[in-house]
Amino acid sequence: MFNVGDKIVYPMHGAGTIDSIEEKDILGQKQSYYILKMPGEVKVMIPTAKAEEVGVRNIINKESADKVFGILEKDETQMDKNWNKRYRDNMDKMKSGDIYEIADVVRNLSFKQKEKGLSTGEKKMLNNAKQILVSELVLAEHASQEEVEQLVENKINTSFMTFRAEEVKPESVVNKFIPYEGTGTSNDA
Repeated sequence: MFNVGDKIVYPMHGAGTIDSIEEKDILGQKQSYYILKMPGEVKVMIPTAKAEEVGVRNIINKESADKVFGILEKDETQMDKNWNKRYRDNMDKMKSGDIYEIADVVRNLSFKQKEKGLSTGEKKMLNNAKQILVSELVLAEHASQEEVEQLVENKINTSFMTFRAEEVKPESVVNKFIPYEGTGTSNDA
């Protein structure tokens, strides 16, 4: 049983603080709910009776947060080449609510995005995984969301440069913004 003021993680949603515990009558059934205040003034109701079953847990401590940053600094783990299988595997990791698995998803998808881009579904998954990861690290590190987001990005960028920089073909900045399409002479005249 959790108490008001406890910092907890709700898998697939992120971390927040229990604002209150309220009795609600929903569809004719009285039930007790944790009212979880999430970042961005979002509130989520979690049935107290099902909290453990759905994977609600206490947030990590500072030592575990350091391990999460360690995961972000490592090389990506092997992922399936088939995007559909990869998506399902990553979704399972996120549903687990395990912060280390979520950090793995964030790092792997960030690497893939830097190498060749992501599908719309995987971009959405990356953004969601980052939000979940950051929400817990903010509470564990007693830091602002901006500080944690920057730290996560820095760790991923450093590890990407360490493990993958040679594999990515550099693209000319000029060609990236002004594609070269021909001789430069006009045939309009």
